[in-house]
Amino acid sequence: MEAMNIGINEQDRARIAQGLSQLLADTYTLYLQTHNFHWNVTGPMFHALHAMFEQQYTEMAVAVDDIAERIRALGARAPGSYLEFSKLSKIKEQPDVSDATAMLQVLVQSHETLVRTCREVLPLAQEAADESSAGLLADRMALHEKTAWMLRAMLGS
Repeated sequence: MEAMNIGINEQDRARIAQGLSQLLADTYTLYLQTHNFHWNVTGPMFHALHAMFEQQYTEMAVAVDDIAERIRALGARAPGSYLEFSKLSKIKEQPDVSDATAMLQVLVQSHETLVRTCREVLPLAQEAADESSAGLLADRMALHEKTAWMLRAMLGS
């Protein structure tokens, strides 16, 4: 089989793929966290939060596929197990959160973590002229910034 030649050298592809693997792990962990909160939210904001969390985890289900496919397009293996995700993710699971306000606070922190991950990886893609990865990262960053803002607004901050 011929060596991959998409105009990005092997070293840059590996560095970008590693950063995207971190983004994938963070996104999947946040997906799971949001799904957990969707199932377990209670209180006066139940209906609004239940629906909002479903919208958020549904969007992230598509995003994890897009991120994993970009990793594969760069010629790397995409991580795909809980063990790999737990080693790569900067977001730590918090299974015992039951208060709706605490859920919102946790999600703000998690979305902001994803924004920071995007900001760390974006320069790698830009330096390698990898517009496909850069576009994906910029789009993810904008979405998580907006989501964090909306969650903070629900908290009144």
